Amino acid sequence: MERPARLCGLWALLLSAGAGGRAARPEFQLPVTNLSVSVENLCTVIWTWNPPEGVGPNCSLSYFSHFGNKQDKKIAPETHRSKEVPLNERICLQVGPQCSTNESDSPSNLEEKCISPPEGDPESAVTELQCIWHYMKLMNCTWLPGRKTSPDTNYILYYWHSSLGKILQCKNIYKEGQHIGCSFALTEVKDSSFEKHSVQVMVKDNAGKIRPSFHIVPLSSHVKPDPPHIKKLFFHNGDLYVQWKNPQNFYSRCLSYQVEVNNSQTKTHDIFYVEEAKCQNSEFEGNLEFISKGTICFMVPGVLPDTLNTVRIRVKTNKLCYEDDKFWSNWSQEMSIGKKDNPALYITMLLTIPVILAVAVMILLLYLKRLKIIIFPPIPDPGKIFKEMFGDQNDDTLHWKKYDIYEKQTKEETDSVVLIENLKRASQ
Repeated sequence: MERPARLCGLWALLLSAGAGGRAARPEFQLPVTNLSVSVENLCTVIWTWNPPEGVGPNCSLSYFSHFGNKQDKKIAPETHRSKEVPLNERICLQVGPQCSTNESDSPSNLEEKCISPPEGDPESAVTELQCIWHYMKLMNCTWLPGRKTSPDTNYILYYWHSSLGKILQCKNIYKEGQHIGCSFALTEVKDSSFEKHSVQVMVKDNAGKIRPSFHIVPLSSHVKPDPPHIKKLFFHNGDLYVQWKNPQNFYSRCLSYQVEVNNSQTKTHDIFYVEEAKCQNSEFEGNLEFISKGTICFMVPGVLPDTLNTVRIRVKTNKLCYEDDKFWSNWSQEMSIGKKDNPALYITMLLTIPVILAVAVMILLLYLKRLKIIIFPPIPDPGKIFKEMFGDQNDDTLHWKKYDIYEKQTKEETDSVVLIENLKRASQ
């Protein structure tokens, strides 16, 4: 009798479990109610809903939700979900209730709500929209005009982040080549966990003719640091040691370095990549007075100490603290060490060499002129010589000859006349 009673009790338990399962099954088929979607700030999309109706008191409701293509699955008791996403494309959320937090029990009766992209021709929207956070102080955004955009379009950039109470408009619009840009101060991040926040950006025109473009910039990426500051250079055991100070607001472990050394004698151009640099080596014991908090040190091997060496450094963020490592800082100011040439000698040479060259050119020109005369004397004109010898002289000779003959003839006739008269007088 004991065994049949136990079987009957087990059967009754199974029946009660089956009845409870049948009672709970409709609760999983009930969808959420009043599912709606809205946009806050510039790119924050918020979905809200109400619990399904007719849920039993024994069901501890949770909500399974995911975005299109089953991305970002989540099970939580809250009746809302938000996502920070650029609104350049259609985005949808599917959500459904369930009485457990097991993802394998995700319901099949999911409600979906989508938000459409902004209105306008997609080819009128700006392209290559990119923002870089310079020195953690200034955000600079640049873009290219859309294909179907008028050249006289006046662009407007709006931005927002969690430390602002409202959406602000960027005032410093500029044009650089084909790119258009705008920069705004971003120093109002109030908490230290800035890496969890981002900046929302929207670019449109003031006439509403182009399609707005949205962009989200995480504060843990697209960061361009300040250039470092070189504090000291010194030689030790034939090696060059460099000490510099990191830019403000950056930890040493979050930066990678690049040290460039130029040698004036060998004309070499060496670049060293430094992932980790410290000032705890024994080589720096004699220079501890130059080492302070935030100072970084690096040894450059094989540098000639008797020549002039010029050093400069730049840094970038690494993936240990930031999401990307693409943006190098500007180069630091150069610092030189080694044997320097006398600047007075260079100045004297710069002043005297042009004078010497000018005098030499003048002397050379005069010498070449005289040398040309000596080597290639002027050749006389034969026609002129013969003309002087014969032409002019013959003319003069004939002229004088004619004059003499005329004189002679005149005298002879006169004399003859005189003679005749005398003769006549004598005969009479």
